[in-house]
Amino acid sequence: MAIHLKPRSLRTFQSRLLAWFRAHRRELPWRASRDPYRIWVAEIMLQQTRIAAVIPYYDRFLRRFPDVRALARARQPEVLKFWSGLGYYSRARNLHAAAKTIVAQHGAEFPRNLEAARDLPGIGSYTAAAVLSIAYDEPFAVLDGNVARVLARLGALRGELREPHTWRNLLKTADELLARGTPSDWNQALMELGETICTPQSPQCADCPISRWCDSHAQGLANEIPAPRKKRAAVNIKIAAAILRDPQGRTLLVKGSGAHDGVLFSRMWQFPAAEVKRNARSELAKHLRSTLGMNGIELEALPEARHGVTFRNVTLLPFLVLVDRLPANTGTQGRVLPLEKIARLPISSATRKIADAAASVNISQRPLAN
Repeated sequence: MAIHLKPRSLRTFQSRLLAWFRAHRRELPWRASRDPYRIWVAEIMLQQTRIAAVIPYYDRFLRRFPDVRALARARQPEVLKFWSGLGYYSRARNLHAAAKTIVAQHGAEFPRNLEAARDLPGIGSYTAAAVLSIAYDEPFAVLDGNVARVLARLGALRGELREPHTWRNLLKTADELLARGTPSDWNQALMELGETICTPQSPQCADCPISRWCDSHAQGLANEIPAPRKKRAAVNIKIAAAILRDPQGRTLLVKGSGAHDGVLFSRMWQFPAAEVKRNARSELAKHLRSTLGMNGIELEALPEARHGVTFRNVTLLPFLVLVDRLPANTGTQGRVLPLEKIARLPISSATRKIADAAASVNISQRPLAN
């Protein structure tokens, strides 16, 4: 693609967008300071997650881990607990590992060197450029989905933007347009424009400060560019889970190689569960026999729940199992605790939904299984 602007026109283009940003920028918590730690945490949380969903997690996370040293000192289970419900838990694990590296190798300061930043766990080219430009005003252009959409519309670029050759050209264009005197505001302005004005559907071209330079707007193609990304076909999955409960109201959570973790439970604490195909009750009972040695149990179906993970459409099928004793030999890691206090452990949002099913029924007077 090519967006060729003469120096004078480029300066006008940049000043228009920067003036718009400074007048309309949203007051977001990570914009309250130029602290690289706060900006870095925000960038990681915002990966594949909406701003509105991130804000409460961001505030809570920073209250517990106010700086990189506090995060590095923490144990991973506690980090995961404060990430619990935000999803994509590898982000939290990498964030924690990177904090340890920053403290050990960089004097507890996010590195200013681009290659050193890229070497940190969980940080790629975009995140490194974003943190360095926003926190330190280093002249690195950023390219995420929002920026790519803005640039594609400016140049009336058709086709799949994520195709490697196209993405490299977009990055080159982003670098050519970069306002090198104010990279922090410039990169945020482009991202803000894509987030609020140059949106995927129904872009608000009449409110765009740089529409006079936009080829897609001039050609009436803003609603057609870029082409929608090809989505992976959805996969439907059914997961049956056992909520075991003893007379003291305690339950069992498991974790490890014997648990059904994978993508759905993110290798965190979960109820005993199995993917099922036809008969959820009998298939779950078989799983409980083989993993926990439980025989002759009664499984009471509870209200099912829906859950989505990337391209997976998951139906959660919870079953209540009342027992006089919780199994001692789990064949994996196991934790016994009151059902209403499972949030003390790092659990995924899928596990929370399963637990909510038990809260919807009165089980205090139910007879116990033997």
